[in-house]
Amino acid sequence: MTKETTIFFLCCCIGILIFIVIYQYIVFNRGTQTKLREISEKLKEILEMQSDEKIMVFTGNKELMELAAQINELLENHVKVKADYRRSEIASRKMLSNISHDIKTPMTVILGYLEIMRLKGSGTEEMLLKTEKKAESVMELMNQFFTLAKIEAGDMDIQLSKIDICEICRESILDFYEILTENGFTVEVFLPETSVFVYGNKEAVQRILFNLISNAVRYGSAGKYLGINIQDMEKEVCINVIDKGKGIEKAFQNQIFDRLFTLEDSRSRKIQGNGLGLTIAKHLAQRLGGDLTVKSTPYVETVFTFKLKKITY
Repeated sequence: MTKETTIFFLCCCIGILIFIVIYQYIVFNRGTQTKLREISEKLKEILEMQSDEKIMVFTGNKELMELAAQINELLENHVKVKADYRRSEIASRKMLSNISHDIKTPMTVILGYLEIMRLKGSGTEEMLLKTEKKAESVMELMNQFFTLAKIEAGDMDIQLSKIDICEICRESILDFYEILTENGFTVEVFLPETSVFVYGNKEAVQRILFNLISNAVRYGSAGKYLGINIQDMEKEVCINVIDKGKGIEKAFQNQIFDRLFTLEDSRSRKIQGNGLGLTIAKHLAQRLGGDLTVKSTPYVETVFTFKLKKITY
């Protein structure tokens, strides 16, 4: 083979290789463009139809598969946002309905008493006291509603400092001494003998404990038991408020902190429930850098656990 022939042969081989590379590149690009077009059209269809479908891509192209996976992750988040919005919308309608009921009922009573007093020309002291109590219940509901609104909007100024959680727990249980003894409750309080300091706000912590204890009295009356104990751990302190009453069914435990969620018999209790107390307690706990959770076995034990950051210095 001559030198010229060899050079010609090499040039042909190189040309063929270049042709193959160019051909594969064109075919690959066409395939990629086709897949991208399919993904785009499918995504447009999903968004227009507001469906919960996902993007399906059958390809060996790793980049396209990764793109489809990321799009599907965004679609999943989109579905979650839609579901949260629906739940929020339903909760808002229910909240307005419950507020309307809780305000309308005492206002009807107040107007009735006022009408009787107007017709008689005067009112008895008993009737005036009943009217006053109903007006106070309306005011308390509105105060709690606006408190929750301020907390959720971040407009409530909560100054954090070093506080003795044991002392606050003692004060809180004493506030309920009369109603607990009147209703024959067995009370068990287990608190450390020495002070336990947490990072919090005294007024906010007192409000949380008030809401938890009143909730235990309201729904735990069948068990005639109230317990409070403190778990002193390395980095946090847990305050447990316990009752042994009707408890909370598992199906409702995720809803118990929702706005205006009440169990069916709350309105007949001595301490009236409007469904805002636990919601406020949950939000306040989170604003303090802690949390509020619940575990319940009906007629065995219901435990609300209020967690706060511990101060060790």
